[in-house]
Amino acid sequence: MQDAALQRAKAAESSRAAEMLREFITTMYDAGARPHPLRARARGRSRYRTGITGWYLRANRSLGVGTDGAFYVLDVPTSLTSAVLGVRVEPSPPSLQVGKGARDGESISLERLLAIRLEQETHHRA
Repeated sequence: MQDAALQRAKAAESSRAAEMLREFITTMYDAGARPHPLRARARGRSRYRTGITGWYLRANRSLGVGTDGAFYVLDVPTSLTSAVLGVRVEPSPPSLQVGKGARDGESISLERLLAIRLEQETHHRA
């Protein structure tokens, strides 16, 4: 019973986060920000094609949102095959708290993260 309640709460949170991501995409388009190909990152400096178009959410390019509103964690293992063929990154359920359980200072509310990203975009265009 407790598991079911927890699952419902997670689903509601993910639904609200997905709504926020859709609003972010609309605002980015309205601001004139065009999506671009997102690359996954591996340890070191390797970057792999993903076939996903969208926007990075963090300056370190570890998170992104696709034009379809899907949320992506763009960290992948190093792979020679991926360097040649690209990598398939599956969408992750979005959360209202990004980086929950990470090191101190890495956790941020999705709302704040999106506001920072929008501010960067509008400042860049000004």
